[in-house]
Amino acid sequence: MNSHDGPGRWIGASLLRKEDRRHLLGASTFVADVRIPGMQDIAFARSQLAHARVVSIEKPQGFENKVYTLADLGEIRCLDAGPELATFRTVPYPPLAGDRVRFVGQTVAACIAPTRAEAEDIAQEVLLTGENLPVVIDAVEAIKPGGATLFDGWQDNAFIHATIADGDIASVANAPIQMRRQFKMNRQATAPLETRGVVAYWDERLDELVVYSSTQGPHLMRFGIAQTLGLPEHKVRVIAPDVGGGFGGKNRLMPEEIAVAAIAMKCGHPVRWIEDRREHLIASVHARDHYYDFTLYAENTGRVLGLKGELFVDAGAYSLWPSGPYMESSMAARNLPGPYRIEHLHVETHTVATNKTPLGPYRGVARPGACFAIERAMDELAHELGMDPVELRRINLVRATDMPYHTIGGLILDTGDYPGALEAVVDMVDLPAIRARQKQGESDGRRIGVGFAVYTEQSGHGTIEWTKRKSRVVPGYESATVRMLPDGTVHIMVGILNHGQGLETSLAQVAAHELGIDPSQISIRHGDTNATPFGFGTFASRSIVFSGGAVARASSILADKLRKIGAHLLQSPVESVTLRDGAVHAGAASIPISEIARAGNIRPEMLPTDVAPGLEITATYEPPDSGGVFSYGVHAAVVAADPDTGVVEILQYAVAEDCGTMINPMIVDGQIIGGIAQGIGTALYEESPYDPSGEPLATTFGDYMMPCAPEIPRIDIRHFVSPAHNTLHGVKGMGEGGAIAPPATIANALSDAFRDIGAKFAETPMTPRRVSEAVARARGDAV
Repeated sequence: MNSHDGPGRWIGASLLRKEDRRHLLGASTFVADVRIPGMQDIAFARSQLAHARVVSIEKPQGFENKVYTLADLGEIRCLDAGPELATFRTVPYPPLAGDRVRFVGQTVAACIAPTRAEAEDIAQEVLLTGENLPVVIDAVEAIKPGGATLFDGWQDNAFIHATIADGDIASVANAPIQMRRQFKMNRQATAPLETRGVVAYWDERLDELVVYSSTQGPHLMRFGIAQTLGLPEHKVRVIAPDVGGGFGGKNRLMPEEIAVAAIAMKCGHPVRWIEDRREHLIASVHARDHYYDFTLYAENTGRVLGLKGELFVDAGAYSLWPSGPYMESSMAARNLPGPYRIEHLHVETHTVATNKTPLGPYRGVARPGACFAIERAMDELAHELGMDPVELRRINLVRATDMPYHTIGGLILDTGDYPGALEAVVDMVDLPAIRARQKQGESDGRRIGVGFAVYTEQSGHGTIEWTKRKSRVVPGYESATVRMLPDGTVHIMVGILNHGQGLETSLAQVAAHELGIDPSQISIRHGDTNATPFGFGTFASRSIVFSGGAVARASSILADKLRKIGAHLLQSPVESVTLRDGAVHAGAASIPISEIARAGNIRPEMLPTDVAPGLEITATYEPPDSGGVFSYGVHAAVVAADPDTGVVEILQYAVAEDCGTMINPMIVDGQIIGGIAQGIGTALYEESPYDPSGEPLATTFGDYMMPCAPEIPRIDIRHFVSPAHNTLHGVKGMGEGGAIAPPATIANALSDAFRDIGAKFAETPMTPRRVSEAVARARGDAV
């Protein structure tokens, strides 16, 4: 890869984010800000029944032409969602309910009116009459023989049963230590700052359907919408304007998007739906909901030999296009060994349908649950053996000399110093001082504890990995178009989508490094399928690897052309020129890039005879090893917990992490801090529970707790830098890492605080009630 010939000024620079100015000025354009003449609002009538056969859907009198049911939408092709495996049970997820409703909040009818309030009034009058069916809520119970099923013809409620195994688990059946444990990570919402939203209309001039959507992947959504509605793709345009967070919840084709687009083609005017917060909490993508039951086999020295058990993922009522819920259980099982030298693994996974909101990806996907399970088990094992939990990790962690290390879960840890990161956080929290404080006790009666957790974060995985997962869509590359304008400034069009990651800044820094210009001269364009090259969007910590690589490759090719034109204009051999500081240099002589750009675009007679006019390059990129690269880190938390009220305060939080080469360290720190804030939510606050009848119990922010600024402690960060061997500039993805380890870290800190009585913390979120009850059980008190 060619780069500019001067010092590396831009890669590694903590530049302020370009995109922040418009957000801070309130000048952003989100879907809710889009105004199209003649636009009307849609409100959805939603099922209040968890499981029922639809008998009738009655439209309110006088508003029949304002209410759309499934039959009114015309021909809809429900796409198969989930892996291309014969053993995976695919089921249609219609945009509006057909013959059955399967969760509270499922869309039943769409109502149109000039305002949202009027549309809601109509929706309240839509009457769904249904014949109640048995409700399935518990994923473990749901696969037992003889129970009720969500879908006719299913013998149980599993989308798929699958075994993830490697090594020979039978060879450790007589291990001296065999410890069985159960861990549960409960369901939660994705809760971005901006909820979902869709605006759709038929553009008569361009003869195309235009869909504004708050999505993470506009190109993929265009494909899905076109396929579902039976339109050729060139007649569908998807625009993602500013997007206020996604976290995976905006990376699936959802029924509301299809319904709004279909109605726009029928009603003759633009329509809009903006999700309210209650709709989001009961009917948008949910996440987590894992249950682990496994036995850990170990030697008396603390060396862990193997893991065997079961994993249940509660996937909700439907499978979401494109990848469905199977990836969640597969990833969780494969990540269960973590960064430890465990040689034997056997996990029976069950991806289960229940009468709940469908499950989708969320920041960290399956890894927080897997990390919670293995890291809690490591601490429990240390307690069983009377060992220091830090020492137990020292014994089992993958070492720098082991790299590249093939884990028993089939992952390849490429570079890094896991033990070094562990020692760093031990120093950062001053472990001896904490132990001394614990001996002294707290004057207010609270208990102090310190916990540690180690995580790995697979990122930048491409064709090989997605093919292994049998994905219906294989996001194996990204594209970028770099266009230098006649004045030397640059437009870069990319297929990913920036929704809080700072990619408009980071990608500009990558291009500036290659082109030898200032990032302020570069604009990043994304989100419009008519204006950007095809791409798969932003998810799975992939954008800096794939899109950054495509930008670097296209910019490098363009830089070569600039050198060639510059050498010609300077009458120097191309081998003798350098590109830096906004100019091409040949000894003491130089020519500004603006002059080269002028020649390349509007003065073709000034070009060498073998150089075509135009300064625009499109390139695609996938790392040569598409199995992925691994960021990693170690988290430590110091907590104070009241044994009677169960209230937990985080006194200190420390992180040592390694994401390879950092394009912008300030943005990296921001991503870490934001991820940890979400991880604290998983650990202590966020939960979407259901009662036995399938009624969701967290439908407002009065019920659904989230951490706010006072609950987020100061976070100390130390960076290790182990560049990846097979990505451009040695980058690794890191957007999800901060969210993976906090639940395990905080649970281990609570376990440490109450280690003298052996209180168990095996379920998230660790609310005051769960903490106080765990302490009471350990004391032998009635709960």
